[in-house]
Amino acid sequence: MNLRAGSVKQARQEAGLSLAQVGKGHVTAPAIFLIETGRTRPSLPTLEHIARRTGKPVEFFLADPGGVSDEAKDGLVELESLLAHGQYQEAIELGQKLLSLGSSAHRLGPIRYHLARAYLQMGKPEPAGALLRQASAHFESVGDVLMLAECLGSEASLAYMTQQPGAVAIAERALALCRSLKPIPESTESRLLGVLASAQLAAGAWEKAMELYNEAIEVAGSLQDLRRLALSYHGLSYAYREMGQTEAAIRYAHRSVALLEVLRERVSLARIENELGLLLMAKGDHAGARRHMDRALELTDETDLELGRASMILSLSELSLQEGNVDAAAELAEQSLRMAERMQEGATVAESHMWLGRVAEQRGNDETVDREFEMALAGLSTYGMTERLLRCHGMYAEILERRGDLEKAYVHMKKALSASRPGLLRDKGHQAAERADSA
Repeated sequence: MNLRAGSVKQARQEAGLSLAQVGKGHVTAPAIFLIETGRTRPSLPTLEHIARRTGKPVEFFLADPGGVSDEAKDGLVELESLLAHGQYQEAIELGQKLLSLGSSAHRLGPIRYHLARAYLQMGKPEPAGALLRQASAHFESVGDVLMLAECLGSEASLAYMTQQPGAVAIAERALALCRSLKPIPESTESRLLGVLASAQLAAGAWEKAMELYNEAIEVAGSLQDLRRLALSYHGLSYAYREMGQTEAAIRYAHRSVALLEVLRERVSLARIENELGLLLMAKGDHAGARRHMDRALELTDETDLELGRASMILSLSELSLQEGNVDAAAELAEQSLRMAERMQEGATVAESHMWLGRVAEQRGNDETVDREFEMALAGLSTYGMTERLLRCHGMYAEILERRGDLEKAYVHMKKALSASRPGLLRDKGHQAAERADSA
């Protein structure tokens, strides 16, 4: 295979490895020396071994077959840098430009992968999905296990962000591929543990998610990966919230906010600010909740974030209803419904109907209440959102009981009480159903 001059030596030195350490278990130190000096060409298995040992993708070592322009080479480095610094819109613009240059096939894989990551961070699932599928096919065809694992991790993120099934299975495969490499690339392992934890969280497996987040924190801490720590703290906050442990949830949310402020990660910060708003609303601190929820929406405006915005708007609808502002709650729930439908966020569509049902109850329109809750229950059932479905049953049961329809209320109450999670049903006047928007 044709290698880029100096690439093997550069990778070895950056990894802090000796010739013998790079070749360990596969080839001798003199063989690595001959490869570094260009006196011999490695086979694909040997190159894959060098890539695993040094923590680099296979593409890092390959020479440009047709003489790709310096602009494309330098552009890929700049693209990675933009992503690392959270400049996602700039990364999208550069990535599109690089694709238009007609880069060689072995560069298209990394360009598509990094461009997809930028789209994911900006909450734009459609272009991200197509790019990830193309990148995954490329990495699998060239046998680049590390980058395939990275790609699958992003595909799993996309699946749970868009409320589609299969996120857990994809994330588990990605983590298994990562751990098949020797040595295990810890940075990738930490990220994939976080992805799998988030997928479990979206599936309602709170305890498993917490276990995985703590494992991700342990790995990320050893790497001093502040961004991964921040995202893991966010995930733990949500898990504790779903388990009814509000104080612990608030503690981890503040940890996440502090790190994300330092990192200037505005997209992730928007999501955790919304979570903090929900937590404060649960404690009855409406002023504090509104401050954080408004901040979340401001950040989505600044970053042009679309995916998950509907859920944030719905948070404000819930808060408005608690404050007694029924008209504002209705307007916000309708706005959330329209956006969720446009973004194809099925679970949020269903929950928008649920809150429109609550609004209808306040207005005394029983027919609309029944219609909205019927759509909410059907939607949550379709998307397999078990915990949220049970909450919806509980909320509807309380409404039916207040209406005097005790027989129908009993049916829904029985379904709600079949869950064992704490905080599933709430006494009158307490916090309303809580929701998720994991990223």
